[in-house]
Amino acid sequence: MRFLIIFIFFISNALANEMPNIKNLVVNKEAKTYHDITFFDSREKLIKLSDYNGYLVILNFWATWCAPCREEMPSLDDLKVNPNLNNLKIFPINIGKDNIKKSEKFFADLNIKNLDIYFDNTITLAKDLSLRGVPTTVLFNKEGKEFARIIGSIDFNDEKFLEWLSNYN
Repeated sequence: MRFLIIFIFFISNALANEMPNIKNLVVNKEAKTYHDITFFDSREKLIKLSDYNGYLVILNFWATWCAPCREEMPSLDDLKVNPNLNNLKIFPINIGKDNIKKSEKFFADLNIKNLDIYFDNTITLAKDLSLRGVPTTVLFNKEGKEFARIIGSIDFNDEKFLEWLSNYN
């Protein structure tokens, strides 16, 4: 009987963490630790990822010239105010070397109301996280470790994605 209970526990745990069928989502087998992840807000204030331990954190890397970034940004804006993900912090980080005015125009053109603009520190963060292109979204658990990333664009309103993400909230 004890074996059966243990078996059911492991099976149910495995199913709870099962990856949704989303083509761009890559879930790490083991969470990755990075040290001293920093970037800037629109006023050039240094932001430290470690200050957000205890939260589910999304770093979304984008650029104004990126068509897929333009496509996914409105759904990322929706994700920011999703009432089921109240422990979520989203940082859209411009790595396109665009100035604040160009970035603000990009947000205004897309009617982005809920997100703030952030910038990489001379593209060092993009290198540190081994980004291969934009958009790329890196997801960090409450311990500040990368547990997954989305390579390319995604619809952040996708029900399967939202259900999966809520397991980490």
